[in-house]
This record gives sequence, structure tokens and C-alpha cells, in this order.
Amino acid sequence: MCLVLSACGLTAALPSPTAVAGTSSTPSQPASAPRITPPPVSPPQPPASLAPFQCADASGGVSGNANLTAVRLAEQAGFDRFVLQFDARVPSYTVKRQAKPAFKNGASGQSVTVSGAAGVLVQIHPATASGSYTGATDILHSNYSVLVEAKVVEDFEGYLSWGLGLAKPVCLRAFTLSDPPRLVIDFNTG
Repeated sequence: MCLVLSACGLTAALPSPTAVAGTSSTPSQPASAPRITPPPVSPPQPPASLAPFQCADASGGVSGNANLTAVRLAEQAGFDRFVLQFDARVPSYTVKRQAKPAFKNGASGQSVTVSGAAGVLVQIHPATASGSYTGATDILHSNYSVLVEAKVVEDFEGYLSWGLGLAKPVCLRAFTLSDPPRLVIDFNTG
């Protein structure tokens, strides 16, 4: 049996899988260069049809009931963004700029003050968050340039309102997106 193994060359010492101190496992030839060069990446640009910032109130939407399903705030290059997402459509809305971040709390009429030096009232009708939205109803972002707080100030009999606190009065743009239906409000930080 030894003769057969010897004839197959299996009697030679096998290389050790353990690295030996003082040696390098660097290959003698460098690896080849990447074969595919990724395209240069440019920053995303807003769609050409996106409205410019305006120092005025805004309104829009369509008729019909909707349920609020999500709320998002984000800080982007050049603007802070507030987004309300709905289940079926973006109902009629108004976005009203205010000198102070103080709002009336729905049917009770109590005053609600949020953080900031200026305010924006976002009113949506007919809509509700009750039973469809389980997220935060008071969102603080004091590290954002402009949008520092967003708080539900009314959700009663088909009227849904959010009070937004801004660090300073700024121009805004409001528009809607579909799939899913969203109301987007951008606040100029430039």
C-alpha cells in the first residue's frame, strides 16, 4: 500500500494552513483594476415641476375623506420637510403662516404653544388620525435649521390640524404626491 501512495505523490509534506511569523501573505502580483467603473453620482435634483418657495399661504387637495397613516420630518439640503401620508387621497388642506407658534386646540379652544419663534397651521378636512395613525403626535427636532416642532392641535369631527413651530419665519412650498398619497411642505433654510 505504501508503494501506491508514493506513486501518487501523497507522501510529500502538505502546506501548513497556519501563518508563519515574519512571513507575508501578500501576493507577488497586484490585483487587477476594477473592470466596471461606476458612473459619477450627482446629488438628486427636485423635479422641474416643483413649485418655488413662496412667502404666502398655500391650499389644495381633493374632496373626500382620508385617514392619516404616517408623519415624517426630514432635514434636506436647502429645506426642512414635513410630510403627512394618507390612505386614499390628500383631502382639502390649507397651510397658514403665523407670526407666533400658538394655536387653538380644536373644539376646546385652549391655546397650544409649540417651540419656535413663528408658526404654521396645517389644516386638513375631511380627515382623521384617530384609529389609523399610531405614531407620535408631538415631534421635536430642535437640531433642524427651521422646523423645530410638529404637534397635533386638532383631530375632531373630520378636522385634523397640525401646529408647526419654526425657528424663524421662512418661505415655504406645499405640494402633493401620489402612491402613497402625501402632503409635502418644505421650509426654505437658505
